[in-house]
Amino acid sequence: MRWSVIIPAINEQGHIRAAIESAHQAGASEVIVADGGSSDETRTIASSLGALVVESCPGRARQQNAGAQLASEPMLLFLHADSQLLIEPSLPPLATLFDQPHFRHGGLRQRIDSPRWAYRLIERGNALRARYRGLLYGDQALFMRRDFFDELGGFAELPLMEDVELSTRARQISWPVLLPHVVRISPRRWERDGIVRRTLKNWSLLARYRLGTSAAKLAAEYRRHDTPATDRTKS
Repeated sequence: MRWSVIIPAINEQGHIRAAIESAHQAGASEVIVADGGSSDETRTIASSLGALVVESCPGRARQQNAGAQLASEPMLLFLHADSQLLIEPSLPPLATLFDQPHFRHGGLRQRIDSPRWAYRLIERGNALRARYRGLLYGDQALFMRRDFFDELGGFAELPLMEDVELSTRARQISWPVLLPHVVRISPRRWERDGIVRRTLKNWSLLARYRLGTSAAKLAAEYRRHDTPATDRTKS
């Protein structure tokens, strides 16, 4: 099974190299960076590493849909720009696992890039959510067969919760698989806001979304990684 990695990015010059290189090392057939209007060297770095670069309006849903339109392989994996796919020699290659016909969509185990014990609890909680509720978030390296992605109509172009919305629709048709491979993710949002505060905020946003609060209203409270505290927009 050949697979494409799609990386939505905006002003990620400090992380994009590691993300792309990890995708190549993990065996991806192609890497696509969907840029949402970077003003730094993100696009230049991505191109120099052999990634295809597509420009899009900002918004992770729009960017990922734009990348998926450009992808040519039968399996898609969506990787956040501050994350890396880790190679584990003791496990089968991802391509071998993707080749199993019942794997329509799923994600990878998380490893938050910090030794702090609180992050181990977050990792375990997210893994349990994926296994028993069938709900995966974007920072779990969501993967999906291209035909299944097309069947679902891709990501709904929401300003926030696009991963939750897609995962919710997908699990109604096919239960996701949590693979043993690892995606290493940056702790930058937790470190910036505080672990407890960031976790409670995430839970609050999800609960309010489930209760009917619009994604646009929630997005106004979610600060993008490259914006000052006074600017509450999100990519």
